[in-house]
Amino acid sequence: MPFNVALSGIRAAAMDLEVTGNNISNASTIGFKESRTEFGDVYANSLFGSGAFQVGSGVRVTDVAQQFDQGNLAYTENELDLAISGEGFFIQEIGGERSYTRDGTFSLDENGFVLSNSGGVIQGFGADEDGNIVGVLTDLQISTENIEPMQSDTVDWRLNFDAEQEPPVTTVFDPADATSYNSATSVTIYDSLGVSHTLTQYFVQAGSTADRTDWQAYSYIDGEAAVVDAAGDPQSSLITFDSTGQLVAVDGVDGNTEIIIPDWAPIEATDPERTTLTVDYMGSSQYASDFGVTDVTQDGYTTGRMSGLEINDSGIIFARFTNGQARVIGQIALAEFTNNNGLEPTGTNSWSETYSSGEPNIGSPGSAVLGYINSGALEESNTDLTEQLVQLIIAQRNYQANSKTIETADQITQTIINI
Repeated sequence: MPFNVALSGIRAAAMDLEVTGNNISNASTIGFKESRTEFGDVYANSLFGSGAFQVGSGVRVTDVAQQFDQGNLAYTENELDLAISGEGFFIQEIGGERSYTRDGTFSLDENGFVLSNSGGVIQGFGADEDGNIVGVLTDLQISTENIEPMQSDTVDWRLNFDAEQEPPVTTVFDPADATSYNSATSVTIYDSLGVSHTLTQYFVQAGSTADRTDWQAYSYIDGEAAVVDAAGDPQSSLITFDSTGQLVAVDGVDGNTEIIIPDWAPIEATDPERTTLTVDYMGSSQYASDFGVTDVTQDGYTTGRMSGLEINDSGIIFARFTNGQARVIGQIALAEFTNNNGLEPTGTNSWSETYSSGEPNIGSPGSAVLGYINSGALEESNTDLTEQLVQLIIAQRNYQANSKTIETADQITQTIINI
């Protein structure tokens, strides 16, 4: 009957209109993937009929297939806005249920957990205290607590001592008398509570021979001698260079020495309870140019609060702190499927795993076939409005044409009735 054929066409056209309208309505939805209506013709099976003379029985919708093409990237000022360039989905958990999304509109809750736009907790890999990524999938959490201070244990100096310098005029060292030393330099160090202190070192040319030159290094912390003898006089370290200006030894051994910082107060060098700070001069030289500091580093820092985040293309999350420190605190995880079209849409730009999609392959961004992360960007809907508006016209014409079939069949039937 032509009525049934036309009716199937109207139903299919109505479904096409619905799918097209949904694509258009989500043209501005972040991470949305447009769908395409797919049709198949229908033939009635006949036990005795010949296939050459079979007339079709209409049309039916065989599938509404989502198109997982890459959407355009829209750049934002928020470092927690993430977009995937290439294959993969973000992993989220809501109420113990895992789902997958391309919407990277993320934020932090009051406990520092990274949440998706739909309230799911984003999954990733944690990091240990040394910043190494631990390959166990877990809830991503960014702690907003202050980091504890670190006491300075080592100071690395890279210095050049002026080879043309002579021993100072004043032979008895006195930090208040500039004529008793050749040069000086300072660096900020920290105690176990994060309180800053100033380490100042004074260098005195202690004589030279044809094959070596000696320098004495006096260390002071906050204006007080770090090492004193039993009489309370400051003690020095001996730095030796050879005739080519290369560092030979410090106190007769390697290129570093230990100075005393017992509770950040002067102490006798023979005290067994003393606390030490290692000062390393490796890489220092003695050439005929002005005294200068090539480089200085120390490993202590005061307490600090998080001042910003940075996420690289591999999904590694770096936290920056007000004390100048930076730490790796985790990594975004991505999942990919053998058959994306087998995923079941669950709303709010999310999909869930099905038997047809296969199990997810989970890994870090940039590994295997997984795409890379763009921080400060969002993936826009892949809906092409121009294409969808044309499709809307086609679906409308199909609907009208099938309606015309019903109208024509009705006129023929009425004519037969009127005979």
